[in-house]
Amino acid sequence: MTKPIILRGYQYSVYNRIARVTLHEKGVAYETEEIDPFQTEVPEGFLRRHPFGRVPVLSHGDFDIYETTAICRYIESAFDGPRILPTEEKALARVAQVVSIVDSYGYRPMVRQVFAHRVFRPSVGEVGNEVEIAEGLKASVPVLGALNTLASEGYVLSGGAITLADCHLAPMVAYFVQAAEGANALKSHSALADWWSSLSQRQAILETDPGLPSDQA
Repeated sequence: MTKPIILRGYQYSVYNRIARVTLHEKGVAYETEEIDPFQTEVPEGFLRRHPFGRVPVLSHGDFDIYETTAICRYIESAFDGPRILPTEEKALARVAQVVSIVDSYGYRPMVRQVFAHRVFRPSVGEVGNEVEIAEGLKASVPVLGALNTLASEGYVLSGGAITLADCHLAPMVAYFVQAAEGANALKSHSALADWWSSLSQRQAILETDPGLPSDQA
């Protein structure tokens, strides 16, 4: 009997979308369960799966995995489909490097500052903070520069075979460029802009687009 595959997460979370993109690229069928980690009380049942109350969690039968990178590596190992982790050592190192750059230096300025304050908050009737946006844009410059250098190099983010680097970065960029300032910042990094122009049209990206809360009204 096939074990059920359930992704438990928040539809607007970039980390939830990273896992979804990875599942789509691997061709894995799955169900979803919506969990809002920002609500006052996270369901006790979810906390038993994720002691820190964050998202996402992938449940494969009775086996639960949290932390997005661990989830994606499990998807790669547990299911058939195109490989998202290269075997060549330099390419594999660059995949790990992109993931680390995004998590350590990209997520907060690109998503929590620029996107959240320019796009997401206004979509729910809140006012964005211009100081946060300005600080996020400034902090995004070296991130985009570093990623552009890696994209130019050709091991990853090059328009070739899709890797975990693509799956991990794409949801961040998808949010960042919804802000006009983010889209303009990306344009000045040609290799990265070319990568996004191509990747943004893939089915895995189109089919996992969560939209905005205002779109659901």
